[in-house]
Amino acid sequence: MTDAVGSIDTPDAQDEVSETKKARKGGKRAKKGPLKRLGIFYRQIIAELRKVVWPTRNQLTSYTTVVIFFVAIMIALVTVIDYGLNHAAKYVFG
Repeated sequence: MTDAVGSIDTPDAQDEVSETKKARKGGKRAKKGPLKRLGIFYRQIIAELRKVVWPTRNQLTSYTTVVIFFVAIMIALVTVIDYGLNHAAKYVFG
């Protein structure tokens, strides 16, 4: 039987796995002071916020209008259902 190309069973792949395990000892998880970890955390937050695609004013206005309109429809729907169930309960239970 022939082995698949790039199979994990090759000795080279096992050597690479053992080398990566040795290299990871300590690594990113090494002990750091609380202030240093807090600084890294805030730098990561800022880096993620820079990746965000912020909407333009027109997009924001249209999104807000759609949300307010949807919420108004849902409030009306729930009110009608509540009103109907209230009258049904009064009819059934007296």
